[in-house]
Amino acid sequence: MRRLVSNVDTTSDQFRTNREANLGLAADLKKHLDAARYDRPERSLKRLEERGKLTVRQRLELLLDPGTPFLELSPLAAMDAYNGDAPQGLVVTGIGIINGREVMITAGDSSLKGGSWYPLSVHKIVRALKIALRNRLPVLNLVDSGGAFLPLGDEIYAAGGHIYYSLCRLSAEGIPTLALTLGPATAGGAYLPTLCDQSIIVRDTGFVFLAGPPLVKAATGEDVTNEELGGADMHAGVSGTSDYAVDDEREGLALCREIVGTWPKQTKTDVDRREIEEPFYDPDELYGIVPDDIKKQFDVREVIARIVDGSRFVEFKPDYGDTMVTGWAYLMGMKIGILGNNGVLFSEAANKASQFMQLCDRDGVPLLFLHNITGFMVGLEYERGGITKNGAKMLMVQANVTVPKISVYVNASQGAGNYAMAGPAWDPRFVFAWPNSRSSIMGAEQAVNVLTQVRIANLKREEQREPTDEEVARIRDDVGDYFERTSHPYHLTSELRDDGLIDPTDTRAVLGLAFEAALNAPITRTPGGVLRI
Repeated sequence: MRRLVSNVDTTSDQFRTNREANLGLAADLKKHLDAARYDRPERSLKRLEERGKLTVRQRLELLLDPGTPFLELSPLAAMDAYNGDAPQGLVVTGIGIINGREVMITAGDSSLKGGSWYPLSVHKIVRALKIALRNRLPVLNLVDSGGAFLPLGDEIYAAGGHIYYSLCRLSAEGIPTLALTLGPATAGGAYLPTLCDQSIIVRDTGFVFLAGPPLVKAATGEDVTNEELGGADMHAGVSGTSDYAVDDEREGLALCREIVGTWPKQTKTDVDRREIEEPFYDPDELYGIVPDDIKKQFDVREVIARIVDGSRFVEFKPDYGDTMVTGWAYLMGMKIGILGNNGVLFSEAANKASQFMQLCDRDGVPLLFLHNITGFMVGLEYERGGITKNGAKMLMVQANVTVPKISVYVNASQGAGNYAMAGPAWDPRFVFAWPNSRSSIMGAEQAVNVLTQVRIANLKREEQREPTDEEVARIRDDVGDYFERTSHPYHLTSELRDDGLIDPTDTRAVLGLAFEAALNAPITRTPGGVLRI
């Protein structure tokens, strides 16, 4: 493979400006991540210690193989929701290595609100289990939750059943599941450990029951304690609901490691592999390549050169449809196909992408989508040239390829361009985003112009008058503020529109872990020939 030739001037004023802006975004991201993971009131941490309980991070440290990476998912979930009362949705999810096996982990965080589940907590667990099922990853649930946050119970109830359905499907597919109950598992939450193939419960702190002592008293008149009703010894020795009872969390985590060690080791799907080679160009230069303004363009090849092995890339159709860059590379030793945007999609670019995806699907080559797109080109000339038809062909091919797809928002990802590039609605295995990125139904300027015109027209129709300049300015400001807030990466990741914000310089490592996880599932190739679209 030929090495890409970089045209970046690392001594230019623009490079330095970009670098300063992106280093600031990276520092801000790190600050938010550290706060979400570790900032807890001292009294909450003291209460855990008095009850003999570890923090969720301490549990993970004891559970994972020493020195191995942990691909945490949606670490900033709910950061803009619930008045900040549920950092990370009070649950940690991610893929880690336990006794040499890749395992999807869900871990309740009872340091705040007793680990209560909010609606986004449920959606975060559902997403983790969907990833596990799609990629055939075993699942370990560390159960520690006070149950549903009842003031939002309707939203939780509507989505919560997907958790239990997913556990049933995992078991039916022969994918191992294990639960360690470290705290209460009550009402519907009792099914989280009981629907797992194997279950462990911790004495004195772990309880599993459909209704706690107060509700049992109200319903039946019985006076019972937590231990009598759903404690470790009762479930391990009487009901058989749990397979093991342990004295403390450390013993339970050690037993989890032991049980996971009995599971079959995953057999990876066979893909073309080579010896891993570091990029020729320094990934740190990404800070100076990505523009300081979302409206500014850059060559996505400069990103590719700093994440793939040896900065080597075989480009497909380099002289055709130049707003779409397609080609093959190796990433952490694995062959992948890359689709990256250089702005708006024209018909030629869409057709090139469709043909390239078919080639990769034929050969079983996983796909990486690098989003830097404002959408499809519009206008009379382009409609006559079939832009809608050609975009639909790209969507059809992309939706039906059987190889793993992973998306990264490296800049803008707007409108139907997000769909064409395997946005969240198009079922990629993972979606990650850089902190400079933006994603919405259309670009902010276009949205402001369109919605301002609509509101002015409504005002004229309803009040039979022309709006003042001040009213027009206020309308534009209101619409602009809304689009800036809802397209911002922190809002999107808070609402689980992606699987996490990542520092650009971490992209190579994150993608390596994600593609490795995806290759636990077999690839069933789509029958049929490759069309020269």
